[in-house]
Amino acid sequence: MVSKAVGNAVDRNRVKRRLRAQVAERLDRLPAGSVVAVRALPAAGSASSLLLGRDLDRALDRLASSPTGARR
Repeated sequence: MVSKAVGNAVDRNRVKRRLRAQVAERLDRLPAGSVVAVRALPAAGSASSLLLGRDLDRALDRLASSPTGARR
């Protein structure tokens, strides 16, 4: 999910494509049948793909270490 706070339509779509690619590289880390929603914060518009990947890795690590598998 990419809100308008990230930027104009071109910027939002660029972030969507970059995040989609980052998630695709990490699908094997998720249990079968998992449902994951990724929300881009405004800073994602200017973040490098490397930084987006690191943030996604951190979030997936937190999710994996959670006793219930989710924060909420």
